[in-house]
Parts: sequence; structure tokens; C-alpha cells
Amino acid sequence: MLGFLKRPVVVTADINLNVVALTAVGLLSRLWHLAYPRAVVFDEVYYGQYISFYMKRIFFLDGSGPPFGHMLLALGGYLGGFDGNFLWNRIGAEYSSNVPVWSLRLLPALTGAFSIPMAYQILLELGFSHCAAMGAALLMLIENALITQSRLMLLESVLIFFNLLAVLSYLKFSNSQKHRPFSLSWWFWLMLTGVACSCAVGVKYMGIFTYLLVLAVASVHAWHLIGDQTLSNVCVLCHLLARAAALLVIPTLMYLLFFYVHLILVYRSGPHDQIMSSAFQASLEGGLARITQGQPLEVAYGSQVTLKNVFGKPVPCWLHSHQSTYPMIYENGRGSSHQQQVTCYPFKDVNNWWIVKDPGRHQLVVNNPPRPVRHGDVVQLVHGMTTRFLNTHDVAAPLSPHSQEVSCYVDYNISMPSQNLWRLDIVNRESDTEVWKTILSEVRLVHVNTSAVLKLSGAHLPDWGFQQLEVVGEKLSRGYHESMVWNVEEHRYGKSQEQKERELELHSPAQMDVSRNLSFMARFLELQWRMLTAKSDDSEHKYSSSPLDWVTLDTSIAYWLHPRTSAQIHLLGNIVIWASASLAMVVYVLLFFWYLLRRRRSICDIPEDSWLRWVLAGALCAGGWAVNYLPFFMMEKTLFLYHYLPALTFQILLLPVVLQHVSDHLCRYRACTATPLRGTSSRGVLSVDLGVAWKGLRSQRRHRGGTGEEGVAGWGGWESRGCCGRWGRVLMALGQPVELARLHGVQ
Repeated sequence: MLGFLKRPVVVTADINLNVVALTAVGLLSRLWHLAYPRAVVFDEVYYGQYISFYMKRIFFLDGSGPPFGHMLLALGGYLGGFDGNFLWNRIGAEYSSNVPVWSLRLLPALTGAFSIPMAYQILLELGFSHCAAMGAALLMLIENALITQSRLMLLESVLIFFNLLAVLSYLKFSNSQKHRPFSLSWWFWLMLTGVACSCAVGVKYMGIFTYLLVLAVASVHAWHLIGDQTLSNVCVLCHLLARAAALLVIPTLMYLLFFYVHLILVYRSGPHDQIMSSAFQASLEGGLARITQGQPLEVAYGSQVTLKNVFGKPVPCWLHSHQSTYPMIYENGRGSSHQQQVTCYPFKDVNNWWIVKDPGRHQLVVNNPPRPVRHGDVVQLVHGMTTRFLNTHDVAAPLSPHSQEVSCYVDYNISMPSQNLWRLDIVNRESDTEVWKTILSEVRLVHVNTSAVLKLSGAHLPDWGFQQLEVVGEKLSRGYHESMVWNVEEHRYGKSQEQKERELELHSPAQMDVSRNLSFMARFLELQWRMLTAKSDDSEHKYSSSPLDWVTLDTSIAYWLHPRTSAQIHLLGNIVIWASASLAMVVYVLLFFWYLLRRRRSICDIPEDSWLRWVLAGALCAGGWAVNYLPFFMMEKTLFLYHYLPALTFQILLLPVVLQHVSDHLCRYRACTATPLRGTSSRGVLSVDLGVAWKGLRSQRRHRGGTGEEGVAGWGGWESRGCCGRWGRVLMALGQPVELARLHGVQ
């Protein structure tokens, strides 16, 4: 029973020393003196700020991509004991002793090192030789742009790692499909493909290009799978469901998980939350939450409110008025109503308070019990500090002559009566009896007399308007826009009827009664929208470049300069590798279309398995370069050389592929057609060419089950499978007697 104890337990393993050596050298090149220089290098000034926000749990918004990459960098800081106390204010600033530089740069260095053996494995999985795989890995190892980028606290090397991991995982899954479908390894590599794709997108939005490429290749393979008559309908359905779950459902869930963890970590108010909605700000600890937490939920007649524009562009602002009036005559000669100005002010101010009044009553306080305002009700808005009514009329706005002027009514001229009735339109209501809610309800204020909607135009008023933002009345016929939507941010029930007492009440903190929370999905959707629509910095940078400059390496970036010595760090590619990779891309495209054209004429120049391998390598390598490079021509943002590195990685993988293909097929073909057989003379060129055609015929005979001379050199022993075409068959027929006569020594 215990006989197994009498024999030793033996574990055998196949270790690829090439992979071990490549990994070791990659780690050495990326980790050696990683903490040098101990100063802020280029974009570390931005990523360092986000790491500090994570350490202090402060909310931030980065429009360049999802938060997964930032969280990975912050993990290095957390493991290194970083407390977030460092002022990331300029490039070249010396790191203080509390900043764990080595730990912060560790993850990009590791991903850069592990990308080298993955390049090796990708070419092996594509079916190419160990020599070609080793060449791709060595090119990745010595490319100095990749080395530089991976030794700093930047995200390009992390993105490249997950891009390559997604491609490698899918290739391993595809190869497992041929031998052991639905096995444990099959499921592992399929699931890892989805995880790697979601991680690539989570690091930077650029990762979606590789994700779409993998999806496209997987879709083509699934389409061929559907046509496989050897599989039952149930089996095909299981294959499709497995791919959909791994490549669609898992990436979606993981993408949500990234934001879920991000919002859990950054729960405190910070400098970036002003761009978010009032509801989002109120969900953060501190900041607006200290003001709005617990304030009345339902807006009632007599409520004192501040109205924030939901659009929030060019800056977040609140509906505002003050004692100053519009000038009687503008600079262009147009006249105005000369009534009290109404603007949108980007700062909290006592003049942002308005009172919601019932047009049928004179009182400006809330009844007991409160009478809530509902969708479709007509109200008047009274400015709290001046007690004048919000008004619009058929007078051109100061900077938007196609729109109406909005003012607080002043009875200067009896010929211009007040028009101060507004109908409440709750745009995100669930029913027609919806109550106007604080923070949660998004409303439009529609003018009863003219059907104009209160709108933020976004234009800055001149000095007479104190550079505040213009508010206009826009006709509904011009369509709907977010700038027409407002929400109540601060709210309290008015208690004082007298003006002086009310002014004191407006200056005092709000009394709060009811609290509210925002769901994760609501915060996720808003954060996602703000990230996608965040305005990028379009200002010119002295190291910015165009996509055409990247291919020719006609640009570089000075990352760091020592203030006292001549030590420098430049992002500069290896011109030999870049030029060779570009040339390989051109050669691949030309050969691909040449083969495609020839195959259309039923002429197969290479075996079918070599053709499929050639197409798949091109789809992943040439396709990976194209999807990671060409979209930059359509982007309106400041671009740098490092944006090209993910595309360059795929281009480097293509170089050994093209070299091996040329060596295995084109060179062998030329050697075969250029070397005369023994016993021929220089006048036997036609004989040699026809002899080659005869060898193809014999190969075709072998394919059909016939006999032939197995030892004759020619096309490397591959089977033509009937791809020679009509003229090829004629040449073979003509060449048969010539070849037979030549083989028997007849001159």
C-alpha cells in the first residue's frame, strides 16, 4: 500500500535555455542602475502626480487613458513605502529621500524585460524557426528606444507587454485548438487572451487597436470553424460561446473592475473633481460633500438654490447675477435692454443663489409642509441678493445676436414689460409627475412667452461683464444641447421673508436634512464620458512630432539633462533596426499582393501551409503595425516619438519573418532555376526551364498517387496540388520528351 514510498518522486521539465538567457539578459539591461538618474525624467512629472493622488486617496481625472496603468505604477510606490509627499512640479527636479525611485520604475522595467522572451515565443508559435525567433528577441533586446522607455516611470513598455501577451496567448490557444480543444490549456490560453486584451486597453486607450486586431483574427478563425463539416452544430455553438465569453464578456467585466477599484481608492475630493457633475462631487469625501450632504432632496416653492450648468464648458459655472447692468450701446453699435446682467460664474459666490417662487403667491419662504415643484410646473426665479426676476425677451444677446438676452428685470421702461415665467422641464425624469430633486434632476428652463431655453453660450463677456460667461435664451427649434441643462447643487428651504434677514441667511451655511449616494454605474458612466470628451492640450511642444517623422526617425526627445554635468537621456531609435523593419514591411506587402495575384491565376508559388503561415504572420505583425500607427494620422492631439513604439514592436517581429521567408522560398527557387543540371550546356536554357516544369508534374503525380523520382531536387519536395494552371500543364507536356531525352544523355 505504501509501495510508492520505495521509489523516488521524479519531476522532469523541458527548459528552453534560449528563453532563460533572453530573460536574464533582458532583466540585466532594464534593471541595471534603475534608480539613475534620481530626478524627474520627462513624463514622470505627470505620472508621479497621479501616484501621489493614489497614495493620498484623492480623486483625479486623466483623459489619456483608463486608470489600470496608473494603479500599477502606484502599486510600485505602495510596495516601496511611498507616502505621496513629493511636489511633481518640474522636469529635472531631484527626488527627495522619501521617494522610492527604484520601486516606482520597477514595473515598467519588468514588463520591458519580459517582452523580449515573448517576442521569441510569438515567432515560434507562428511556426518559424528558432533562428528567426532569436533574431526577433535580440532586436527587441538591443533597440535603445525600447530600453530607454522601459527604464523610466512610463507606461509604453507596460502597454507593449500586454499587447504581446494578448497575441502570444491567442496563438497558443489557436495551436491548442488543432490538437486539444476544450482542454485545460485551451481554456487557460483563451481566457488569458481576454485578460491581456482588457489590460492593454486599461493601460492606455491605444490598447484597443491590438484588441480589435485580435478580435478580427479570432473572427476569421471562428468563421472557418463554422464551415468545418466534421464538427456538430452543438460543438460549433460551444466554440463560439467560449470565444464570446473570453474575448467579449471578460474584457468588459475587467474594464469595469479597473474603474471600480479606482473609485474605491480615490474617494476624497481633489483639484480635478470640479469638472465632474454635482452628484459626482457630492459622492466624494470632503469638498462639495461637506456642503451638500444631508441637504433637502425635493425642491419646493420658496427653496433657495444654486443652479450649475451640466455641460460645464469651457469651465464649470453657476447661474449668477449682480447689480451691474448691460451697457446701453455695445461696441458694434447694437443696443441692449440696459437691465441687470445675468451670467455664469465659475466660482462659488453669494450672488449665485436664486429663490424658486410660485407665480401665484408673493411669499418667498417654504410652506409647512413643503410644496414640491414638479415637471411641467411654471415658476419664477428670483435673484436672492437683489430680489429681481430672471427674465428674457426679444433683445439680441451681447455676444450671440442670434439668441435672446437674459437679464434680471429692471423696470426702466414701461414699454418693455417683464417676461419672467419659466416652465420646468426635467430631462432625466422617469414619469411626467417627477419631482424636481437636488443634484439628481437635470432640468431645462423654458421661457413661457418666447419658448426660448436658458443656455450657457460659453463666450466670455468683455470687461463690462467682468470676463464672466454669457447666458442666453436659445430657441428650441435649434435643437437640444447639454449647455441647456442645469441642476441644483446647493439647496435649502427659505425661512426669512424680509430682505435683510434673507441676505443674512444666504451668507450663512445651509441647514441640511437629507443625504444621497450615487451608484457605481452612474459614476462610471460619467467618469468614462468625461475622460473621452476631456479636451487635450493642443499647444505645440518643442519635442512634438508627426507620424511621418517617426518612420524616418527624423525626431527625438530630450528626456533629461543633468544640471551640472553633460549627462543626458534622449529617446532615440536605432536607425538600422528602424530602417530594416520599414523595409521588411514594404517587402512583405509587395510579396503578399504578388502571391495573392498569382493565386488568383491558380499559380501557387509556395506550399499551402507556408502560405497560411505567411498570411497569419502578416495579419498579426504587419496588421499590428498598421492598427497601432495609422490611427495617429486622424488624431488631433500633441504627438511624440514614443507613441510609435507599440507599432515598432510589431514591425520588429516582422523583420525575421520576411528574412526567413526569403531564405526558405525565394532564394531556393532562384538557386533551383539558375543552376543547370549535370550534362547540360549553355544552350539548354529552355531545357532547364522545362525540366523544372517536369519536376512540378512529377510532384503533382506523387500527390495524385503516382510514382516519380523521389531524389530529384527542385521545389523542396512540396506538392503543387494542381495550382500550376493551364499554361503550366502545356509546358509540362512539352517538357516531358525533352527532359527524358536529356536524362538519357541525348544531345
